[in-house]
Amino acid sequence: MADGQHIPDQDALSKIDTSVPHSARIWNYWMGGKDNYEVDRVAGDAYRRIAPNIETMARASRGYLIRTVTFVAGELGIRQFLDIGTGLPTYDNTHQVAQRVAPRARIVYVDNDPLVLRHAQALLTSTPEGVTDYIDANLHEPEAIIEAAGKILDFTQPVALMLMGILGHIQDYEEARSITRSLQAALPSGSYFVHYDSTDTDAELKRAQEGYDDTGAVPYVLRSPRQVAAYYEGLELLEPGIVSCPLWRPEPGTDPQPTDVYGGVARKP
Repeated sequence: MADGQHIPDQDALSKIDTSVPHSARIWNYWMGGKDNYEVDRVAGDAYRRIAPNIETMARASRGYLIRTVTFVAGELGIRQFLDIGTGLPTYDNTHQVAQRVAPRARIVYVDNDPLVLRHAQALLTSTPEGVTDYIDANLHEPEAIIEAAGKILDFTQPVALMLMGILGHIQDYEEARSITRSLQAALPSGSYFVHYDSTDTDAELKRAQEGYDDTGAVPYVLRSPRQVAAYYEGLELLEPGIVSCPLWRPEPGTDPQPTDVYGGVARKP
């Protein structure tokens, strides 16, 4: 088990704003978690009334994380994971999935949200052979993330960079692309990029998101599949490419229904 760099304290707790909805708490609510407040449940229910499929999307996104991490740690043999935009722990978090496959796996979570900081101790669990740690850092500062993660991960060896549902929180698209390129540039050859984001392909989802953005919460930009695909430029996409998350290597015997969340896994040459 790793020694946490940041332990929740009263200063962190005092920064938690419960007067406006919070995306991580709403996502936690949709996933069936308990780390949310009434303001989040109200916003989540309002979103769901417009886009009834949102809970299915949330759970399908977690299923995608489970399948991709299992594949990357298992078939691809990757033992280092950099998961940026951690969010609140629910079930089958990255370290749990990776270390079930590879007990020696090293996982670094990155977030800069005080509520996530409050739950850092819950994340800082590991198999005896592996490492799980948490870094309080900002996605707008990718170089600082790499510098801090380099104290835990070995960037001379392949790393799985995970940006799961986080790039939509970067309002400027060109900045989102620049951040992604900077993070990918720090990875050695043979590393992997694992990603998903919600897209603008459904009118109900777009309308629900507009209402959510008006609540005062941190907005989330729904981008086109073409814009999402640009995050993978210069990488080698693995089959089946960039697809609706439920369609990415579904479990045998299942009947996956597509959602408007798209992602893929790609290798850095």
